Amino acid sequence: MTTNEERVGKIRGWLAGRLPQDWFEGSLEVTVDRDEITVVGRIAAPTVPDAASDAERAAAVSGRIHQFREETRDRRIEIARELEHRSRRKVAWGVLCGDRRQLFTTLAMPVMTRLRQPERQVLDTLVDAGVARSRSEALAWCVKLTGQNTEAWLGQLREAMSRVEEVRATGPDTSAT
Repeated sequence: MTTNEERVGKIRGWLAGRLPQDWFEGSLEVTVDRDEITVVGRIAAPTVPDAASDAERAAAVSGRIHQFREETRDRRIEIARELEHRSRRKVAWGVLCGDRRQLFTTLAMPVMTRLRQPERQVLDTLVDAGVARSRSEALAWCVKLTGQNTEAWLGQLREAMSRVEEVRATGPDTSAT
């Protein structure tokens, strides 16, 4: 059984050998779940004068991201198709430029859930208040907010799960029975 850490390492290694050397600075950020692989790399920040305003700096970063996205589109699609074939997961791309992180096309997967009235009322309150346009968007907002506020705990939980996968992988092989 392959652990998620090993899976990410293999994908990161394959990408290091497959991606053009001049695309990204430093190592790639690779995130894998059941459905999708997200690849994020740092691109060179644009050079702007020291006296440039915040708006000018933000516009330069936005332009650099747009340039990278357009100039690399065909190659990213080609590489993503290869990786999708190898991994049986969709591939999404993103970049870091300066202090801005931007993901390109990513999956939005439907998730079935059953909520009782008190939970539905929370979602409806968010919709009625204009925080979200729908229950679906309200639920996604709640999940994102929960993730941000419990990131340390979720990190510990992921580490524990990874350790369980490692121990499980060293156990007896039950597939032969």
